Amino acid sequence: MSSRRAPPPTRTPPRPPGLHRTALRPGDRRRTRRRCRRGRRHHPGRRCLRCHEGPAPPSGAKTGPAEVAPGKRPAARPAVSTETLDADTGTLPAARPAPLRHSGDKIGGRYRLEECITQSETFSSWRAVDEKLRRAVGVHLMAAGHRRAKAVLTAARAAALLNDPRFVQVLDAVQEGDLVYVIREWLPDASDLAQLLADGPMEPYEAYQMVRQVTDAVAAAHRRGQAHLRLTPRCVLRTDSGQYRINGIAVDAALRGLPAEDAERTDTRAIGALLFAALTHRWPYPEDRYDLRGMPRSLGAVPPDQVRAGVHKGLSELAARTLCENPRTTSNRSPAPSSWPRRSR
Repeated sequence: MSSRRAPPPTRTPPRPPGLHRTALRPGDRRRTRRRCRRGRRHHPGRRCLRCHEGPAPPSGAKTGPAEVAPGKRPAARPAVSTETLDADTGTLPAARPAPLRHSGDKIGGRYRLEECITQSETFSSWRAVDEKLRRAVGVHLMAAGHRRAKAVLTAARAAALLNDPRFVQVLDAVQEGDLVYVIREWLPDASDLAQLLADGPMEPYEAYQMVRQVTDAVAAAHRRGQAHLRLTPRCVLRTDSGQYRINGIAVDAALRGLPAEDAERTDTRAIGALLFAALTHRWPYPEDRYDLRGMPRSLGAVPPDQVRAGVHKGLSELAARTLCENPRTTSNRSPAPSSWPRRSR
């Protein structure tokens, strides 16, 4: 008999100090370890067996390696959503109060709230300061568990892709914990149309410039499959250079849960209401809105030139065609370009 000596048993090298054993799964790579808050290295997404940092395993689940049948690859793990909005919106509450915030609070670690502009039951709007870029921004806040939260994020992310300087830009849309916030551009030197109408109706040329710029911008958005759905005098801003910019495309409607049916017709009628208000200093509907008196309910929809004397005929017909169902005008033809108002000298 040969007297061969058995090879010495292999020894596992000692574990370096500070390296904790984590609950590994098939396919894990040891070189992808990271350090936890105590300075110990862990596999990303795994729970440490000693300091218990990392995601907790579900109740009743084993913390060790998953058992896999021989010859079969482990099933792919589903991607973990960073949002709590993946549930069916029908199961979410229809009314959840707006998150309570105060001036000086920080959102996202960089946006410091300064002044509350709008406060409703479901959301709040703020003027804030981006401390990272040192600029003023607008912020909308909503509870992540609200039924409208997912629609608000979807609308804001779509608006951010519009990339049209005629619209106030959406800078960020984030769901963080139980809070959804939308960051938008802030125009400190701009005045909205309601402020411009505080002293009376606009001159014909100014009203024409306003409606032309707003119409061109909204038509461009429609061609890209987007709509505003809540175009009001508060959303139309005029800068110092005379350019009109539109705020809140799709986002304002999503915050209030407005329907998106017949979007182009909705925006067209809203533009007609803006022109009517600019020409007559009245709101074309019975309710008083935006510091403007409403029209008598018994009068119904009438062209602007029947409300106020001296209104430009071409602009009155344009407002009547876009706003009134059956405009009471003497001509249904479009006014000639030569009849458009010109700047008075």
